[in-house]
Amino acid sequence: MRLKSTVRTHPNNLRPPYDEFEPEVLRESSIMDASCQCGAVTFKTPLRHPLTLYICHCAECRRQTSSAFGASAIFPRFPLPSKALLSCYKRPNPNGEFLECYFCKQCGTRLIHSTAGKNFVSVKGGCIEGLDWSKAIHIWTKSAMVPIPENATSTNEECSEFDAFSSSQEALDQPDHIVCGSTGERFSSTYNR
Repeated sequence: MRLKSTVRTHPNNLRPPYDEFEPEVLRESSIMDASCQCGAVTFKTPLRHPLTLYICHCAECRRQTSSAFGASAIFPRFPLPSKALLSCYKRPNPNGEFLECYFCKQCGTRLIHSTAGKNFVSVKGGCIEGLDWSKAIHIWTKSAMVPIPENATSTNEECSEFDAFSSSQEALDQPDHIVCGSTGERFSSTYNR
């Protein structure tokens, strides 16, 4: 299976921290709606489709979701919904940075993962309407608790670029280069208009 990237750009390749990012940067193509379980937090994604989708079967994602796997949609950094509606759990990752995990203050739904200085965010897949999960890349399948679809792109662990990290998804939540699963083909985080 050969994967291709169809990624568009915002004029700035580097994204400032959320507090410095201006909402008017969002393009008209922001059509994917996302929300928490109770509906208090709603937002739109910056692109019509995520740059890529991951279904992660690692132990960290299973703990995070209290289920058999975690689902992440990777997008260029975009403004957070109102911080008055969000809480943030910061946890260290293996390279000494902190993964910021934002969730709704009312219902506790985890919504977005971010790392300071990174150009990408991970939107938790269950909060976005209209994703095509058939194209998701399954990672850490050696830890899978459920069968992996027969024709799915998958890898037993993380992609080789992320082998230096532990068996958690923060490397894929914040990739410098997005890479595919079993084919090894690279997706670049530098995207063109």
